[in-house]
Amino acid sequence: MSAQETKQEMRRRIAAARRSMPEYERSAAGSAIRDALAAEPLLTTGGTVAAYYAVGTEPDTRKLIAALWKRGTYVLLPVFLDSGELDWAAYDGPDSLAEARYGLLEPTGRRYGPDAVRRAAAVVCPALAVDGRGLRLGRGAGCYDRALARVGPHTRTLAVIYDTELVESVPAEPHDRPVDGVVTPSGGMRLLPAA
Repeated sequence: MSAQETKQEMRRRIAAARRSMPEYERSAAGSAIRDALAAEPLLTTGGTVAAYYAVGTEPDTRKLIAALWKRGTYVLLPVFLDSGELDWAAYDGPDSLAEARYGLLEPTGRRYGPDAVRRAAAVVCPALAVDGRGLRLGRGAGCYDRALARVGPHTRTLAVIYDTELVESVPAEPHDRPVDGVVTPSGGMRLLPAA
């Protein structure tokens, strides 16, 4: 199997497991993720946090975003561009979001460009799985790999996953960018020594 085929199979397996998870477990996971990261000084006193607004069966980040915003953290959310890049705009409460392609909710305010993540203290990104090297399995579009390539040298990059999605190995391709750590409902935030 090629690396791409292996990734596709892993995506199918994890997506099926997420779909079978009861809603109450997803809600509890979102609360645990919020509690872990809302207590993290890097995210609460570090200025700007670039995050994503979870949809579907993704680990819920909506509670986290609301908590950070209410505490005064400047939260940027992605806007997907036709080029495959991510632009970034400020989250200014739930009324600042609008429905977009792929079932996403995106901020409607002023856009700051793809390089806005360069100035963020942290980037909280989605993943289907992450391994000990920090390699993350995304949905396959490469948007977050391109965004992670733009982060500043002191920006902490974290992938949000369910407990079972920290795996032994994620198939890698040359364009894949590692994250510094993961956030899981049971384990909270942990940095990956090999990342």
